[in-house]
Amino acid sequence: MVHILRSLGPAVSHVSPIEALRAGVGALLGLGVSGLFLLSPEVDLALGLYLVAPFGATSVLLFAVPNSPLAQPWSAVVGNIVAALVGVAVCLTIADPTLRVALAVGLAITATILCRAVHPPAGAVAMTAAMSPEAIAKLGFWFALTPIAAGTVALVLLATVYARLTGRHYPFRQFDEPSRHGTEDRNPSERLGLTEAELTTLLERTRHSLNLGVEDLARLIGAAELQAASHATGPLNAEDIMSVDLITVRPETRLREVADLFRRHRFASLPVVGPNMAFLGVIFQINLINQARDDALRLDRGYMAALGRLLDRNRERPVRAGEIMNVAGPRATTKTPIGVLLHLMADGDVDAVPVLEYGRIVGIVSRTDLIAALARSVVRAA
Repeated sequence: MVHILRSLGPAVSHVSPIEALRAGVGALLGLGVSGLFLLSPEVDLALGLYLVAPFGATSVLLFAVPNSPLAQPWSAVVGNIVAALVGVAVCLTIADPTLRVALAVGLAITATILCRAVHPPAGAVAMTAAMSPEAIAKLGFWFALTPIAAGTVALVLLATVYARLTGRHYPFRQFDEPSRHGTEDRNPSERLGLTEAELTTLLERTRHSLNLGVEDLARLIGAAELQAASHATGPLNAEDIMSVDLITVRPETRLREVADLFRRHRFASLPVVGPNMAFLGVIFQINLINQARDDALRLDRGYMAALGRLLDRNRERPVRAGEIMNVAGPRATTKTPIGVLLHLMADGDVDAVPVLEYGRIVGIVSRTDLIAALARSVVRAA
């Protein structure tokens, strides 16, 4: 009985309120902009430019679960168009309304599966056509172009822009796309020793090919392996492995001094702090390199001191640390598990994670700290 009751509960894992708000605002903007510039909320049978109910369901997929294979551009656009064509054909040939609706939806499902364009709102598109004989008699197969194709393409384009603006990735990642470093190697956390064909077979065997893409399966397996690796280190937290003797700079520190500190201490990052060690941001060596690029300089790590001098010399007003520091990177507390830190630094986005307490920096965990902790755990296990 308990198992039955549990099976009736939510199947979706906890989602943060911020993510829920992001999805809701995206759907609001997507339908709002589409309705304002491309479509009309009023039915216009002359041009076929009007909103239909299935666009609401399409918005749920595009803005709430953009990683789903069912939400990808091919699935959304082709799925809706194919369903519209099927719905119109059935509506024009079948007189009985009950049979018309059932046949339109059933054939639409079959057709979209065969086209590898399964998109749940497509069933509602076919049903809308089958339930609107007067509109279909007026529009005919034009219904598949406007409003269906026009509205779906508009929503897909808006979802693509919105995903980029809010830090998401849409359309779907491709398994063989270059890594974030621009090379053919996969990102470190996704080097599984499994080919795309093997992952595809795994999805098909477990009947999850409609729920999960190959790229996201690779990411999930990689994340699970990282989490499992963290178990080998024992119950370690950031406070157990962090560096506490920190070299810091102030926002007003000139880049020449910053470059000199990088050269002298061979750090990969330097925290920027205010009064009482209040954390303000981090400067990574790449920040200096990017600044040098902006000044048309091409210097490697061995010339950090020269880099600082040239940066100061080639500007009327020397650049300060506060102008190039990274303020949006990940942060940890003293109780952050090592598994979380492994995940944050596995793919090379950051070289170090600051450890904060009440807004003050108390330590920093670098890649070196993580490697040392993992090496100690291997030695202990051996």
